[in-house]
Amino acid sequence: MKEALLISACLLGTNCKYNGGNNALPPEKLTALEERFRLVPVCPEQAGGLPTPRLPSERRGEQVVNRAGENVTEAFRRGAELALERALREGCRLALLKERSPSCGSGRIYDGSFTGTVIPGDGVTAEMLKKSGITVCSETEFAY
Repeated sequence: MKEALLISACLLGTNCKYNGGNNALPPEKLTALEERFRLVPVCPEQAGGLPTPRLPSERRGEQVVNRAGENVTEAFRRGAELALERALREGCRLALLKERSPSCGSGRIYDGSFTGTVIPGDGVTAEMLKKSGITVCSETEFAY
């Protein structure tokens, strides 16, 4: 049986990105993933109750705010909890998540200024998964 891989749904081509689009991986990478893993898609932001499209959000310390300055932290936490529950239920020990995202970013995220500045840090979901022992990689770090 294939190992389960939790994966950001936008990387699979699902239109769940904040602007209504996606971050689909190239077909050859998707094929390589499907050959090796049982893919378990998740969009923590949608799962947490945020609409698509939605205003872009960035993490500021422990909070997440959207471009209008609204605190959307609770939706991000709720989505992270649901993603973790799904990962555990499906037996995922590894996650491939969208880099720099306030939910899914691993190791590097936007700084909360909405200027494109990247700083060390994790998105809310990536942080929660890591604390639960799940290995998290971004799409540029992953060995396809």
